[in-house]
Amino acid sequence: MSLIKKIQDWGDSHHPAWLDFFRIALGIVLIWKGVAFWTNMEAFNTLMRGEQLGTAVSISILAHLIILLHIIGGLAIAIGTHTRTFCLLNIPILLVATFLVNLSGGIFRPYAEFWLSLSVLIGLFCFLIEGNGMFSVERISNTPQKSTSKS
Repeated sequence: MSLIKKIQDWGDSHHPAWLDFFRIALGIVLIWKGVAFWTNMEAFNTLMRGEQLGTAVSISILAHLIILLHIIGGLAIAIGTHTRTFCLLNIPILLVATFLVNLSGGIFRPYAEFWLSLSVLIGLFCFLIEGNGMFSVERISNTPQKSTSKS
C-alpha cells in the first residue's frame, strides 16, 4: 500500500465531526480572499505597467489562476468535495503568500496578513491529511440509501 493511500485511510478513520466546521470556515476564507484578490486587480495592473509583454501576460495569467483556485477551491473545500485535491492546489499559493509576500510586510504590525495566511496554510495541510469528514457532499452521496419499499 502506498504512503499516500495510508495517509488517506488514516485521515478518513480519525476525523472528528467537529473538525468539519473548521473545514467549512477554511473554504469560506479562501472564497473571501479570492473575491478580495479579484476586486483588487488594480495592484496587478500597476505591476504590469512598464513590463514587457511576456511578463505582463504571465502576471495576468497567474493572478487569474490564483483567483480561480481560491474561489473554486474554497467552494469545494467548504462543501466537502475533492478537499485533498484543492488543498494541494492551494498550498503553493499560500506558501508564496505567507513567506514571500506577507512576511516582508512585518508580522507584528496591527492586522498583519501574515497570521491569516499562516493559519490558512496550516488548515490546508491539516485537511490535506484529514480529508472531507462527516459533513461533506462526498460522504453524503456515498452513503447507501435505505429501501423503504415493502416487498
